[in-house]
Amino acid sequence: MIRQFLLALGFLTRLPAGKLACTAEDIGRASRWFPLVGGLLGAIDIALLRLLGPFFPALLTAVLIVAADAFLTGAMHFDGLADTADGFGAGRTREDVLRIMRDHAIGSYGACALFLAITLKIAAIGAMIGSARAMPALLLAPALGRWSAVFSSALAGYARPAQDDLPRSVGSPARFIGRTELIVASALAIALALPLAPWRGAAALALALAAMAAWTRWCGGRIGGVTGDTLGAGIEITECLVLLAFSAGS
Repeated sequence: MIRQFLLALGFLTRLPAGKLACTAEDIGRASRWFPLVGGLLGAIDIALLRLLGPFFPALLTAVLIVAADAFLTGAMHFDGLADTADGFGAGRTREDVLRIMRDHAIGSYGACALFLAITLKIAAIGAMIGSARAMPALLLAPALGRWSAVFSSALAGYARPAQDDLPRSVGSPARFIGRTELIVASALAIALALPLAPWRGAAALALALAAMAAWTRWCGGRIGGVTGDTLGAGIEITECLVLLAFSAGS
């Protein structure tokens, strides 16, 4: 369990997790702990809120929290969102979409998607600072975001053939995420969401579930499954939806 958690931590973040030899299958099996890694990132966000909140305006505090999260994750999910937006926006055929997503240059679709996601996160977090909703929202957004990657991987096949995995990479862990990983990850997501904020947590779970079911189906229709980029995009989409669910209303 500890080794699997450290593998998940090292795969999803820049946090120190030790140098553990692993394969794509090892990381795929470790994906059951992705929500806990997200919860750890959320706990760091909460610590930043408590540290910075008394000294800075709410909006600036929100900017610093989003910036810290991007640093801790190497901004790889933002990268996935941008690549996916470019591929889905500009690609006409499956091959076009996959080729564009492999190109790391950011186009207009990707730039717009990044701007909207970052702006939404900053606005939502800033609006909640000072309220009781801020802490559960900051904890659950990254936790449910990482759960979404397990959900999509378990429900859809991997869109690229194995020989297309990048050189010197371990390959795609998504190929090895199955029912067991989904059940454990879902149980962890529920265990985090409902005790912290019963009705808003349930609403965030339902919203994330519906959105990721639709997103996974769309990815299957466009490119025949998921890729690392679409999983990263799903994480960002889920985080934004969770923050929206907690910031809505009074």
